[in-house]
Amino acid sequence: MKALLSKEVGGPDKLVLEDVPAPQAKAGQAVVEVKAIGVNFPDVLIIEDKYQFKPERPFSPGGEIAGIVKSVGEGVTHVKPGDRVLGNTGWGGMAQELALEAARLVKIPDSMPFDEAAAFIMTYGTSWHALKDRAQLKAGQTMLVLGAAGGVGLAAVELGKAVGAKVIAAASSQEKVDLCLSKGAAAGVVYPKGPFDKDGQKQLAQLFKEATGPNGADVIYDAIGDAYAEPALRSIAWEGKYLVVGFAAGEIPKIPLNLALLKGCEIVGVFWGAWVGKNPERHRESVAELMRMYEEGKIKPYVSERFPLERAADAIRHLASRKAMGKVVVTVD
Repeated sequence: MKALLSKEVGGPDKLVLEDVPAPQAKAGQAVVEVKAIGVNFPDVLIIEDKYQFKPERPFSPGGEIAGIVKSVGEGVTHVKPGDRVLGNTGWGGMAQELALEAARLVKIPDSMPFDEAAAFIMTYGTSWHALKDRAQLKAGQTMLVLGAAGGVGLAAVELGKAVGAKVIAAASSQEKVDLCLSKGAAAGVVYPKGPFDKDGQKQLAQLFKEATGPNGADVIYDAIGDAYAEPALRSIAWEGKYLVVGFAAGEIPKIPLNLALLKGCEIVGVFWGAWVGKNPERHRESVAELMRMYEEGKIKPYVSERFPLERAADAIRHLASRKAMGKVVVTVD
């Protein structure tokens, strides 16, 4: 079988597609015949050794998959061969077959296409954990989403709408804002591309303040970080919650903590992957809630581009360019 491998540190140009031995299911594992792989920002980081985890090489990127269970190991009962499933893998997904802990697999309805299933769990899982568990977002509250047209951002827009919040989508182009409006955002704002000097940051802060209104944003969902973080925080409401989700714009921001004091606000970290490991039962409940919302038509992954496995490196490169909207998916014949 074929797999896309990272054999040395570097960008997508360093990845190679090679034949590797087919995996076997050990105790507690299942082998999945992979049909689709969701591409996420951690895939960009992990091949450059910039992610929280650094797997031993060679390894395959790809943190979420969808496919059909091919075989199961000893002790596995909740899935069986032939089941249609999705799973979060951490890495290893960009291959024709994958062996992983069966506990990471979730059965999917027959109505869910594999490309949507592969674009589902990391984005909606992250955003639902952020909004439900970390922010306790409520109907009627105002939420500002930075990087709103990306995978997790667009999921946050849909979920915020489903909760009944007023969602303000912030993105780098009108095309991206328009996509967010079509997904339920009540309003949108186009922010300029950095870098910003002090005057530029002040102008950006004013832009966010005008977008969120005189009371500010009750919740700010920040998936991009960098020089956007401080201006956004200046638009937060009294006792608001600022969700630190990721740093897709590049740099980890340095926040003046006097802003948290003056706003009486909370700066809240969102690390969905670690939360899943520490709270498996609550994770299962959240997945069930998300599946119900999917079947009710309240959420639906937006897959903007599909690449075959042979061009999976191009898929990661495209995501890294920050030009992608919604989710990029790699498909396996």
